[in-house]
Amino acid sequence: MKKIIIAIDGYSACGKSTTAKAVAKHLGYAYIDTGAMYRAVTLHFLRNFVTLTNHAEVERALAEVHISFIRSEKTNENETYLNGLNVEEEIRKMYVSDQVSEVSALPEVRHAMVAQQQRMGRKKGLVMDGRDIGTRVFPEAELKIFMTSDMDVRAHRRQQELLAKGQLISLEEVKDNLCHRDHIDTTRKESPLTQAEDAILLDNTSLSVEQQVDFVTACAQERLKALAQIG
Repeated sequence: MKKIIIAIDGYSACGKSTTAKAVAKHLGYAYIDTGAMYRAVTLHFLRNFVTLTNHAEVERALAEVHISFIRSEKTNENETYLNGLNVEEEIRKMYVSDQVSEVSALPEVRHAMVAQQQRMGRKKGLVMDGRDIGTRVFPEAELKIFMTSDMDVRAHRRQQELLAKGQLISLEEVKDNLCHRDHIDTTRKESPLTQAEDAILLDNTSLSVEQQVDFVTACAQERLKALAQIG
């Protein structure tokens, strides 16, 4: 059966990764968390005190970054490895979240990550979520979804995620972080967050995870059926 690329873009804390993982599992596709890639780069930059305004320094640091995803036997999910070390938990902490949009906005960083992501998608059969997957990484993706949600709902969801990992962060701090990231993501010059013209809008403010997954999966099956009829 023909396979496609499913590009899921949207704002922070909209549940993109959760939905994308479930859709990939349902379809038997590979899943790539591009947000984790940018978080890993941010972690590397923070640990090595990289000056974001120093282009040469940024390029040297990027040359040292090697990101891979390895499936955990314990959780049966992909975990992020930076230069051979498991950083899955560390990259989800607030101090990384506070800086990831600034790092992601750098042209050098986006060019490096986009190149890696495009290599990953050569064989198709892939679900990838992020900010510019349908507009920059895979503008030819057969299915594009753009996710959004009410800010209060997003903040509550992210706070619960952090709490589950032992991070006690106030709702106000979480909301401030999301607003800050939204501003940078939507106004940066390099691949800003925007809905592709042919993307399907999914507002999941009042939807359960199961409903979101069902919606995207149904869209994928419709697209696969249409492609099969074309031949």
